[in-house]
Amino acid sequence: MGKFLIRASYTQAGIQGVLKDGGSGRKAAIEALAASVGGSVESCYWALGDDDIFIIAELPDAIAAAAIAATVGATGAASIRTTVLLTAADVDAAVAKHPSYRAPGT
Repeated sequence: MGKFLIRASYTQAGIQGVLKDGGSGRKAAIEALAASVGGSVESCYWALGDDDIFIIAELPDAIAAAAIAATVGATGAASIRTTVLLTAADVDAAVAKHPSYRAPGT
């Protein structure tokens, strides 16, 4: 299981759903969405600014995250962006690898 930061911006239809269901109703729907792909929601916050909602979810893999993004995006109720989150141990494992690379122009 990996952790993912999901940020979304509601469209007019999406915010109408929030007005109808309230925050608790939308959070329950988000939790059910994550559970439907074998995941869970760690935290869920609404915000003021470019993004309307921030969710940290634990999901089985990037395929599950992509399925959520596609499902939400297809409704037209929100635009969604997903970021993979790494733990300190993940970063340690990444920097322990030494890939071979030639920079452009060298």
